[in-house]
Amino acid sequence: MSVVKKLHRMARPDVELEVVSGFRGDRKTVLRLLNEALATEIVCMLRYRRHHFMARGLVAQRIAEEFLVHADEELAHADLLAERIVQLGGEPDFAPDTLKERSHAEYVPATTIVEMVRENLLAERLTIASYRGLIEYLGKHDPATRRMLEGILGIKEAHADELLDLLQSDTRAQ
Repeated sequence: MSVVKKLHRMARPDVELEVVSGFRGDRKTVLRLLNEALATEIVCMLRYRRHHFMARGLVAQRIAEEFLVHADEELAHADLLAERIVQLGGEPDFAPDTLKERSHAEYVPATTIVEMVRENLLAERLTIASYRGLIEYLGKHDPATRRMLEGILGIKEAHADELLDLLQSDTRAQ
């Protein structure tokens, strides 16, 4: 019997089972952690959006555009997390009244461009640490979620690098 026929024979009885039925982690804990990550992404998206609209001046235009790009990417991360939560049999928690408590990052309005960049850099570094911890926690128990988080982590690291470059270019210009 060919390998393909064996795979078909093995898959046929389980065709109606959910795809994540082979999940080997603590589902309740993973769902809680993913909902915390979801809250973090939403808070970060809101902060970046505010900073996008509040950044003013000739020099700020490029930074404001960067904030908008980051805000859109944070929203995309939130969507990925929400989808994965549903795939794992949970419910994504978008409740606005508890976002602040569940988020690993803070919503700091900031008033100057430098403060905005610093607050966003701090938030990115906090979320990088959170994602690294979550990825380590998942280990081999949930490779699909781990790979998704590794993709998000790569973008978070790029955000942090971009923000650090902005901050350093500001201090070199002074």
